[in-house]
Order: sequence, then C-alpha cells, then structure tokens
Amino acid sequence: MSLVLLLLAVVVVGVVVAVAAGRLPAGMPAATPSSPHRPLPPRTLEPADLDEVRFSVVPRGYRMDQVDAVLDRLREELAERDRRLEALTAAARTPVSDDAGRYGPAVPTRALTPEEGS
Repeated sequence: MSLVLLLLAVVVVGVVVAVAAGRLPAGMPAATPSSPHRPLPPRTLEPADLDEVRFSVVPRGYRMDQVDAVLDRLREELAERDRRLEALTAAARTPVSDDAGRYGPAVPTRALTPEEGS
C-alpha cells in the first residue's frame, strides 16, 4: 500500500514540475465571449458613446484586449482635445496687434485715383 502512495506522490510531483517548467499545457482555455461586444464608434466620441460600450464577459472578467482598445482610444482623443484646448487658450491670451487695429485693416476714406492704383 505504501508503495502505491509513494508512486502516486512521485507522479503528482512530476506533473507539477512539468507544468511549472512549461512542458505541459496549463491554465484556462482561450476566452470565449458570452455577451455581444460593442466597441466605440470610429467617429469623434461623444459622452453618450461611453454609455453604449459593452465588453464580452469571460471567466476571468472582461476581455482585456477590448478594454485596452477602448482605453487607448480614449487616451488619444483626450490628449488631442487637451492640445486643442491649450492652443485655443493660448490664442485667446495673445493680445491683438496695434498695427492691425481692433477692427481690422484701415479702409481708405476716399476713392483712389487711377494713378494711385488699386
């Protein structure tokens, strides 16, 4: 009886070592979606678009590749909006040049003669 238990222990230890060394496949199978995936639309995002996003549920939670894609897209769009906002803020702070005047270029007060040209 003890010989059988000893052999069983050796087999279990051998399997554990083989799995740890990568000789035997281990872990969970590939994720299969259980709900419809609704990604972000390809156009510029609106706040309501985030309400419509759905990720596929897998045994370990949401599909990481889908979540990563949404976060990458949001990061890019937010960075672009920040750059545009910064540019607009800088433009608003730039004083109007005195040369151009407040209301645009000066308009002649009399008609030009043919010699003066147009």
